[in-house]
Amino acid sequence: MPETAAKPAFVADRPSREEAEDAVRTLLSFIGEDVEREGLLDTPKRVVKSYEEFYAGYASDPDEELRRTFEETEGYDEMVMLRNITFESHCEHHMAPIIGVANIAYLPDRRVVGISKLARVLEIYAKRLQTQETMTVQIAETIERVLKPRGVAVVIDAEHQCMTTRGIRKQGVTTLTSHMLGAFRKDPETRREFLAMIRD
Repeated sequence: MPETAAKPAFVADRPSREEAEDAVRTLLSFIGEDVEREGLLDTPKRVVKSYEEFYAGYASDPDEELRRTFEETEGYDEMVMLRNITFESHCEHHMAPIIGVANIAYLPDRRVVGISKLARVLEIYAKRLQTQETMTVQIAETIERVLKPRGVAVVIDAEHQCMTTRGIRKQGVTTLTSHMLGAFRKDPETRREFLAMIRD
């Protein structure tokens, strides 16, 4: 299986903060606003600062989050699972929010990782422009590549505001994606156990 690059390619010469703020002013003018009115004077700075938070995942390496593992597990080799991890991301097509929950599980092979690290991997990928399908695969393949477990399973359930607040405007619709590797793909019983634990 080809490896998934942990970090996306960066633009060689990123615009300055001042250029980014000017771009926000241009968009404000485009929608018909007066960029000189009092309520909007600091908006470009606030938007650029919020972008640094929304897209902080570009500055982090998810592989690094998983490199510190532990062997002292007293022989534990059953499923390790995090359920209902909330996240916020943004779709790469409209830059509209994607809000949902992820369920992540793996079957250790001698070594385990701190459970918060699984949530951190999700957070890093979520804090980038995304499609839900791509993010689901990225999370699973990163865990497989770094931990080399016997299996990995990721299921994401999310609402896309590019669909609920614009376009077709269908409220309450969520998108479900999954990616199974190793035992979760090959062994129906293992997969059923994982899916049953999500539903409990």
